[in-house]
Amino acid sequence: MLITKASEYAILSLIVLSNAKKPMGSESLAIQLSIPKSFLAKILQSLAKANILKSFKGINGGFSLAHDTKEIHMLDVMTAVEGKSPTVFECSPSMDDCPSDRASLCSIWPFLNKLQGKIDSFLGELTLADILE
Repeated sequence: MLITKASEYAILSLIVLSNAKKPMGSESLAIQLSIPKSFLAKILQSLAKANILKSFKGINGGFSLAHDTKEIHMLDVMTAVEGKSPTVFECSPSMDDCPSDRASLCSIWPFLNKLQGKIDSFLGELTLADILE
């Protein structure tokens, strides 16, 4: 599945944070977006670990964008929160890594692999700025 709830919530959070004048805490973001706080906190930490967000501690702490919206690519966001590159199909990017013994007989693998490449390219070019337009 390409867009999970984690990816969706990450993108929604980035949209809100792009408009914030100061860092926002996970609790206020969770309330504003109607997202469970504990789930959102994990997402925000993943984004901070991937250097997509900055994390500030203390009473006025919270999260803010680490980069300009033109420099935040959706492939990076989704990879950060999913822990792996997003895929559309349960198909290996290499026939050699296919879990099936019948990879060489798979007639749709070339098509699926080509489609996945186009999706990866699209997400790699799509920025937060593009979404905000």
